[in-house]
Amino acid sequence: MNKRKILITSALPYANGSIHLGHLVEYVQTDIWVRFQKMQGHEVYYVCADDTHGTPIMLRAEKEGITPEALIERVHGEHLRDFSGFHVEFDNYYTTHSPETRQYSEEIYRKLQSAGLIVVRAIEQLYDPIKHMFLPDRFIKGECPKCGAKDQYGDNCEACGAAYTPTDLRNPYSAVSGAAPVKKTTEHFFFKLSDPRCVDFLREWTTSGTLQPEAANKMHEWLGAPGENKLADWDISRDAPYFGFEIPDVPGKYFYVWLDAPVGYIGSFKNLCDRRDIDFDNFWKTGTATELYHFIGKDILYFHALFWPAMLHYADYRTPTRVFAHGFLTVNGEKMSKSRGTFITAGSYLDKGLDPEWLRYYYATKLNGTMEDVDLNLEDFLMRVNSDLVGKYINIASRCAGFITRHFDGRLCDRICGPNGNSYLPLNDAWVDGCALIKKLQDAAAQIAGLYEKREYLKAAKAIMGLADEANQYVNDMRPWELVKQEEEASKTRLHEVCTIALNLFRLLTLYLKPVLPRLANNVETFLDIPPLQWRDAETLLLGHGIRPYKHLMTRIEQKQIDAMIEANKQAPAPTADAHSPARHAEAQQHLGATLGATISIDDFSKVDLRVAKIVNAEHVQGADKLLKLTLDIGSEQRTVFAGIKSAYDPEQLRGRLTVMVANLAPRKMKFGVSEGMVLAAGDGDGPYLLAPDAGARPGMKIK
Repeated sequence: MNKRKILITSALPYANGSIHLGHLVEYVQTDIWVRFQKMQGHEVYYVCADDTHGTPIMLRAEKEGITPEALIERVHGEHLRDFSGFHVEFDNYYTTHSPETRQYSEEIYRKLQSAGLIVVRAIEQLYDPIKHMFLPDRFIKGECPKCGAKDQYGDNCEACGAAYTPTDLRNPYSAVSGAAPVKKTTEHFFFKLSDPRCVDFLREWTTSGTLQPEAANKMHEWLGAPGENKLADWDISRDAPYFGFEIPDVPGKYFYVWLDAPVGYIGSFKNLCDRRDIDFDNFWKTGTATELYHFIGKDILYFHALFWPAMLHYADYRTPTRVFAHGFLTVNGEKMSKSRGTFITAGSYLDKGLDPEWLRYYYATKLNGTMEDVDLNLEDFLMRVNSDLVGKYINIASRCAGFITRHFDGRLCDRICGPNGNSYLPLNDAWVDGCALIKKLQDAAAQIAGLYEKREYLKAAKAIMGLADEANQYVNDMRPWELVKQEEEASKTRLHEVCTIALNLFRLLTLYLKPVLPRLANNVETFLDIPPLQWRDAETLLLGHGIRPYKHLMTRIEQKQIDAMIEANKQAPAPTADAHSPARHAEAQQHLGATLGATISIDDFSKVDLRVAKIVNAEHVQGADKLLKLTLDIGSEQRTVFAGIKSAYDPEQLRGRLTVMVANLAPRKMKFGVSEGMVLAAGDGDGPYLLAPDAGARPGMKIK
């Protein structure tokens, strides 16, 4: 086997909130893959860091009366504690507020500047005259320019779903001071992502196998068809006051956090290299045989599949080997909820005495190599863990180990399989050949390794539990509890062999589960008195070997534990994004859904004329970043509607589709034309998703 050199990262959690179970989908998924690769004998490094810069950090520290540095140091300890509690084992967990990240941010910026990919432009932003600061979109609130809903953020309306710019808000106010903001012009620095060089590079890179198929398709939508250029230049600067790194030679201007945050991968690894004498250039310079993998949530795919590889490429650094994006977490089929107690922090899970490996295993049974969402169904969680881990896997050792300790001085058989691979002792017709079963489990090593490699954890868990079923059936058929009652020497020999075979089956199952259940595997290694299991150990057996007395390895989940955890999170819910705690990554962003509106009567609802509409044509709008122009057939006529769905749909995908529109909405004059209605879409951080009627619906049909 060729020894690979692999560097692996997870997305950097923002240093402005607690780790919750949504975050852990990513870190558990990554940790399983890291542990599997290390068990293969490869040279593997897993690095991460807290994402520490930005306006929210600055304002939270000010509110708490401490420095930003003190805040991020405290949160770093909390994050590392939570990750360690779930056995996520980084080789280095660092911070982006580091000399290494500053060094490489400045170096990359200068190289991009030398390549002619940095440009300075004057832009108009809303400015807080009391706090003397420019306001990010999520720090501006006001009335929606479309529906008039109050207290909406500066980028989109949570009531009607409209997308807009902060300057479109009616009666805007600063979420920091409450003051009415004023428009002010400032100069910002932009990375020219729209440069033909970047576009051509990204077209090739995003279709080269670096992305999952569904992610590559999304990149195609964002890039546009050949000959098109749909990419906008990327604003990489912010004005003082700001917590971050100042741009070289430009006092009062700071790198926007999304520039230096991914550079934190480089900074964290450089810090590790300096401490362990690792060759940094071998992993980050172009032309090397090493591998680089990023695990991320699908909401930050745009940054990791467009901005980041383009930055790296034109700064003479290697680009990722693969970017693995995962979906969001739901609980009981719904978004995590404070009111239902399902917005569960990592700390509250551990504080209530729930075993972290229960959750690691359950996530493994849900994860695959796609961007599908993951649902934590708490009833299924209890039943699956109790059935698979306790009822099947642990059950093998608990039923057989005691016989070895009490009757054979804690030593396994010297031999169990003859030269032909069968049991030494003759079998009765009703008995299963345990040696053949051991061979079957050994032969499964390659298949299970292939599934782990492809991140098909669900399939791996299913295959392992299928083998556990066969091992349990073997114990049931052999009935060691009856063999021990028989006086014949042959029965005692058979008992010794049966229990030795069962514990060898148990050891093989432990080996295959070790990436998912590292602590439990460690306890099994102690019980069996063996060195840490490596993947190559599937080829060997434990014979003539002394084991230690069996101690219970895992308890069952009890419903009262889950109930207590839910109740604790109702009483002390984790913060979601607001002006002082904006979300940064996938699992947090998906849970910012609008609360239910006030109750209306059926008469109110009947005033809204909803119709099935066929999208006859869809096209880009010159000068509009978020809008597509749709021509809709509603049976009796055609309408023009401007919809803020450009980020999610390519016009070619929409033509001929059916959707739903509000047909009696008063026409609205916009700078690009008159919009004669509204199409309906769902979205909550990861949308928008157009609504579509079922097959058989026809344009013009009234929805009621």
